[in-house]
Order: sequence, then structure tokens, then C-alpha cells
Amino acid sequence: MTQAPNAAAAGTWKLGEQTVNRMGLGAMRLTGMPWDPAAKRREPAITVLRRAIELGVNHIDTAAFYFTPTRSANELISTALQPYPEDLVLTTKVGPSRTRNGEFEYARPERLRGQVEENIRQLGLDRLDVVNLRWGTGLDKEPGSVAEHFGALAELREAGLIRELGISNIGTEQLREAMAIAPVVCVQNRYSLTDRADDAVLALCAEHGIAFVPFFAVTTGAEAPGEAELASVAQAHEASPAQVRLAWTLHRGPHVLAIPGTGDPAHLEQNITAGTLVLSEAELALLDGIAA
Repeated sequence: MTQAPNAAAAGTWKLGEQTVNRMGLGAMRLTGMPWDPAAKRREPAITVLRRAIELGVNHIDTAAFYFTPTRSANELISTALQPYPEDLVLTTKVGPSRTRNGEFEYARPERLRGQVEENIRQLGLDRLDVVNLRWGTGLDKEPGSVAEHFGALAELREAGLIRELGISNIGTEQLREAMAIAPVVCVQNRYSLTDRADDAVLALCAEHGIAFVPFFAVTTGAEAPGEAELASVAQAHEASPAQVRLAWTLHRGPHVLAIPGTGDPAHLEQNITAGTLVLSEAELALLDGIAA
């Protein structure tokens, strides 16, 4: 792949009235991971954020509960990017919160306003562009009605604190329930080449013009299937298997957005370059067969 990286190469989608490039950035890794020595340094994260804007990223996914003892993703975004570009869309999540020792708690509906206002303060905004209700505190979906929580966010949208609403970590029935309460512009669910349990959610989003935004689209397990197939496609395009995974994700539909996270500037450019990778029908069929 020889094209210069630019997030616009992957195309665009609308989150309500806001147009974003389909290749975005996830902020979770900006604070550093416990096993990463760079976690003790702010400079790489600031560099990644500013470089992302230079490369055309105008959609950044964050949350107030993305923090380590020494820094938070929202604070890094605010420091690096204010004054914000006019076309930048910041998407955040509410529902879970974390104690200082890292334990998750889940907010009752009446506490969601406080979480929304906390994100507004940390990001230095007058209102939030997109707020996702993150259902549950873990990665596994939890059953039950989202109506009370999503209804509370719909009221905050009417009050002018939020521009658009999304929902995360849910199934099709919960998505239908949310759509009956207020417009839903995006769904964030765990989804990848080798983790396709949410094909039905992806299809329902396509049916209703809702962005489907996978998280952990590149993350693999210790014995992830399809290594040979990925290596074959990657070699044909002079790309990495991770880039092929991202490209496959974008090929799942024009409504699918990518938000790969990184704290490394070189890795950022590799992720964005993946948006230029065009997979053939034969390559897509080969990759699709992995999950089957």
C-alpha cells in the first residue's frame, strides 16, 4: 500500500447531522496500558491526537472512565486539541463509572446527568456531540430493558446537553427499544473478523441508517483462527494482518465506522492507511470463511 494515509479515504457517514470520516480514533489507549512503559509519558498521546487531526480524523471516541491514576483520555483530548476543529465529533459514553482504584460501578438513571456534565467539563464543551449509553459494566451484554436509562439521556438531549444519542453493548431487542424512545445515530458493540456474534445488530443498523461502530475490531485472542488466511491477504497488499482486519471491518457496509485505538504515532498511521485497502470479492470470501 503506497497511498499517503488520510482518514477520508475510507469514506464518510452521518451521525445525525454530523458528517464524519469512517476511519476514526478510539481514545482508550491514550492513557497507556498497565503493561506499557509509555503509559508514564504524556507526549506520545498528545502527538497521536494532533497527528490524527492532521491525517483527517474527525471522529474520536472517548469516555470519562478512560483514566489511569495519572491522566485521563478526556483531559488529553482537551489539552491537545482545543480549540477544536469545527468538523471534529467527540463521542463519549455514560452508564459505567470507575472508582479511583479501578472498580466499575453502574449509574442509576438519575445519575446520568452528572456523568454527562462531567464529560462536558473535562472536554471543555458547551454540549456533547454524541453520547452512547454503555449498557453494563463488563464486555458481556446484560439482559433487561434499557428504557429507563435511555429515556433519561433523551431528556438531557431535549435539555440541550447532548446533540445525538447512541447505545453500546446491546442486542437487537434493546436497540429497537431505544429507537422507540429517541433517534439512535450509532451502536457500539464488540465485533471483529473472528467475533461476529452481532451480525444481526449490524444488519438492523444498516436497515435503519444507524452507524455500527465496532470496538476491539483488531484485538485477537491467544489462538485466533484465520492466521494463514490473514497472512495471505496481507502479503498480497503489502499490509499487516491488523490492517486487513480493519479493512475487512470497513467492508462490512458503508454504515460501519472504525475507531482503532493506539498511543503510538506510527501505529496510528498504519491504522489510517488501512482505510485505503480495497479487498477483492475473492479475498472477502476467504476472510468471511474464517468465522464459518
